[in-house]
Amino acid sequence: MGMKFLTVSALAMAVVVGCATQKTADKSAAASADKPALMNGASAVMLANSCSGCHGTGGLSNGPATPTIAGLEVDYLEEVMAAYKNGDRVNTIMTRIAKGYSDQEIELMAGYFSKQQFRGRIQTSVGSKAQMGKKLHDDYCEKCHEDGGTSVEDTPLAGQWMPYIHWTISDYLNGHNHPEKKMKKAINKMLAKNSSMTKAQIAEYLANFYGSR
Repeated sequence: MGMKFLTVSALAMAVVVGCATQKTADKSAAASADKPALMNGASAVMLANSCSGCHGTGGLSNGPATPTIAGLEVDYLEEVMAAYKNGDRVNTIMTRIAKGYSDQEIELMAGYFSKQQFRGRIQTSVGSKAQMGKKLHDDYCEKCHEDGGTSVEDTPLAGQWMPYIHWTISDYLNGHNHPEKKMKKAINKMLAKNSSMTKAQIAEYLANFYGSR
């Protein structure tokens, strides 16, 4: 009887110890997921959370002024942040914010957002503007922004907020931002043959295309 009691007690103790060990392991796993990667204690998640006010949780934008950055290529994200930091790319907010991050912090943030899933916003856009925008996109944009601007590997445009696309093209046109050579050549060629309505037409098409897939 005494031996049986000791055996049951030992088994019960083993279960308790096992549960405690599992809980410790679970906590360790959770902690390692957000383990600080820099000397100042910052982790990728902590740094990314500082962007959520404008770009939304996980980089999924909730407002028309800012793009969704979830799922974008890590190299592209790093290049854009570096451009804001050194002044090659201009934005009222981002130009100031980017200067506050080190190159290592930018790498961590870019790595985090590149691993998130891109989900565009479905927006209603139909009519002649969207139809003309499709033709313009096919003629001047499709070579780099494939599949109607939905390719994540080519920086997705379809599904971004319509006003954001409109304003971004405007920034290229008025010289606030400088596109790469291939894009600048395509834009200049497009403007030489089309009206000033171009940016609105392309923006309407990209918004409509994402929602109609």
